[in-house]
Amino acid sequence: MDDGDRRADVLVVGAGPAGSSAAWHLARAGLDVAVLEKARLPREKVCGDGLTPRGVKALDDMGVDTTGWVRHKGLRVTGGGQVVEVDWPVLDRWPSYGLIRGRRDLDAGLADHAVAAGARLVQEVTVTGPLLDDAGRVAGVHAEEGPDRTPATWRAPLVVSAEGLSGRLAKALGLLRREDRPLGVAVRRYVSSPRTDDQYLDISFDLSTGGPSADSMPGYGWAFGMGDGTSNVGFGLLDTRRGTGAEPRAVLRGWLATLPAEWQLGEEHAVTPLRGAGLPMALHRGPAYTRGLLLAGDAAGTVNPFNGEGISYALETGRMAAETAVAGLAAPEGVAREAVLRRYPARLREEYGRHHRLGTGFLALLARPDLVRFATAHGLKRPSLVARALRLMGNLSDGRDGDRFDRAVAVLTRLAPAV
Repeated sequence: MDDGDRRADVLVVGAGPAGSSAAWHLARAGLDVAVLEKARLPREKVCGDGLTPRGVKALDDMGVDTTGWVRHKGLRVTGGGQVVEVDWPVLDRWPSYGLIRGRRDLDAGLADHAVAAGARLVQEVTVTGPLLDDAGRVAGVHAEEGPDRTPATWRAPLVVSAEGLSGRLAKALGLLRREDRPLGVAVRRYVSSPRTDDQYLDISFDLSTGGPSADSMPGYGWAFGMGDGTSNVGFGLLDTRRGTGAEPRAVLRGWLATLPAEWQLGEEHAVTPLRGAGLPMALHRGPAYTRGLLLAGDAAGTVNPFNGEGISYALETGRMAAETAVAGLAAPEGVAREAVLRRYPARLREEYGRHHRLGTGFLALLARPDLVRFATAHGLKRPSLVARALRLMGNLSDGRDGDRFDRAVAVLTRLAPAV
């Protein structure tokens, strides 16, 4: 590959949902975009593999063919001895169903979708740092290519970081994770289970540090049927700042041990090892644009604090980063272009900041065991209340054009300060 091949209008670092979404939208706008992926697809990613209606809409907007993907109609929520099944809401803005797709297949398929739109995908390229011009502005990236890690330089007037939690490029520019924002952790594995074809996603709030008098923990366990003979079972600890002293993998094992043996979700039915990953929430790193670098997805900390959902927001912020890049490159280089690009962080705050503020408040309540026990024992007896709560947590609303609940949420969200 010669140096001419290592140039593009925009470089996208990372071929996860955020990177492939950005690449697809950039290519559709007619720009030359190169996606640099450190691994070779398909590859493993720790995830629950569940796509909410919000994620389904993002895929629909990109024209992704989801034929044959496993659909699910809602959630089965367990807590405090209560169980309730809640369907996804029927709204104008969002589909009324979710999807299941393993990240190995999802990420590879989205990358192929971006390539079909005209993006270039270059695999086994490890980006080591930003390439800076004389003014200290990002003008590309330094990288190591192939199994022999050959040094290389890629050049572009704009770079989109879709690197995930690591955020190497952002860190190099001094954009560090804010310690006052929540950082979750998730662990999961796949098991061979007869519950593989369940139409509902199982969510359980019956998590504890262990023992008969143990406190509940600020998170939830999940068991999502993959439709292929396996289930994805995992545990999301939505706020680790306070420190419980409990090891997340031990919590997962303890929770699964409380479930009926005939579900076959325990460790003896595992078909993959237990793996973990961080959940960067509440716009934890910013600004999301600086000196030629745009952040998208987990690199910007866009995971929803209410429920740990990240794929939907990765797809959406990939689109928004691409739209910003297109508008920026259409403006004259210099002050005018920078003025366009600098609107991107404000756009993310406007889109998510207030909802994330409500979500961080929810985490503070979730960390109180007495409230969790009361809410699950009494709240789950009222399915209509659970349905409304899940709409709020999932950021699924028709806004001011919706019903009374949607209008109330719209008012509440407007009153909340952005993170």
